[in-house]
Amino acid sequence: MNAAADVAVIGLGAVGSAVAHHLAAGGAKVVGIDRYRPPHTHGSSHGVTRITRLAIGEGHDYVPIVQRSHLLWRALEAEYGETLMITTGGLVIASAASARRPYHGQAAFFEQTVSAAERFGIAHERLDAAEIRHRFPAFLPADDERGYWERDAGILLPERCVAAQLQAAARHGAELRYASVVQGIENAAGASGATVVTDTARIAAAHVVVATGAWLPAMLPPAQRARFAVQRQVLHWFASDAPDLYALGRCPVFIWMHGNDGAAFYGFPKADGYDGVKVATEQSEHATTPEAVDRVVSEEETLRMYDTHISGRLRGVVRRSVHDATCLYTSTADARFVIDRHPELANVTVVSACSGHGFKHSAAVGEAVADGLLGRAPQVDLSPFATLS
Repeated sequence: MNAAADVAVIGLGAVGSAVAHHLAAGGAKVVGIDRYRPPHTHGSSHGVTRITRLAIGEGHDYVPIVQRSHLLWRALEAEYGETLMITTGGLVIASAASARRPYHGQAAFFEQTVSAAERFGIAHERLDAAEIRHRFPAFLPADDERGYWERDAGILLPERCVAAQLQAAARHGAELRYASVVQGIENAAGASGATVVTDTARIAAAHVVVATGAWLPAMLPPAQRARFAVQRQVLHWFASDAPDLYALGRCPVFIWMHGNDGAAFYGFPKADGYDGVKVATEQSEHATTPEAVDRVVSEEETLRMYDTHISGRLRGVVRRSVHDATCLYTSTADARFVIDRHPELANVTVVSACSGHGFKHSAAVGEAVADGLLGRAPQVDLSPFATLS
């Protein structure tokens, strides 16, 4: 079975769904391919909630991308007719020592966040520990800790976002093929395109976009593959005997950097339907694969999360899990995105908005990749991430 397309998009998670949406809306003939039926729980675009924030401590070149994404999420909400983004405000907490520690590959993450807010005119405040405790009684910062408060930060609902992008793509004519496993990509004769070989078809396309997240490394040559590590992450929902403290309107999304060893965790107000407070940390020491990852969260992991991060910091959260989940990060050593041409395959673009801070940017990344393929000037600059070769 053969099919011809202007663009074949492999992987229909956060970025791939956005690429397919904007290509189809721009008039391209699009075939989207995914081994599962997104949104699903096997990759990175799940877990009910994701943080979105405008002052990006990972680097100033990300700020215009997330600003554009916020506009696109609101436009998609209007088109889709369902809430995708909830503005809660966002708080980053750090001590003088931890403010100088790296997070997501960026040294002095806290200060870089403040710097980004100042440079781009993002509404924010600096808070001392007493003011944090007064305004947000869920939090118990030490006297030497301080906060960065951002008014327009909030929550994205990732499964809804992916579903909305795919619904929009289909409405604009994209053909979406689920339960289809890609076995390889071949250069077309005369470098006039490429052919995607799946377990059921050969799909000829003028261009191919690979946005496969944790499955990306296996689709790259060894030298480029080595730049990426797939890491298992755990999401925890802990019981609370003071749930009102974590209600929308009383509790923001937050990132809390503590100690001198780079320890950090993040969390959410209650906005996901679970009877618990969602928190998580990140690990970068142990690599896995989508096939080998352990999806079971042990009691030891749950208790370690509580004792290391939650105890003494979150008021009314108790040492009992009510839910947990795992997801996958596809990370680079410097936590930077990689958006570039494939090093060996003509007419193939690789998109890895990765390292655990990509979802909030995915709408604008997808639009910009699509604009480039459609011959239009992108709304945001992705050239700093063309680092694959």
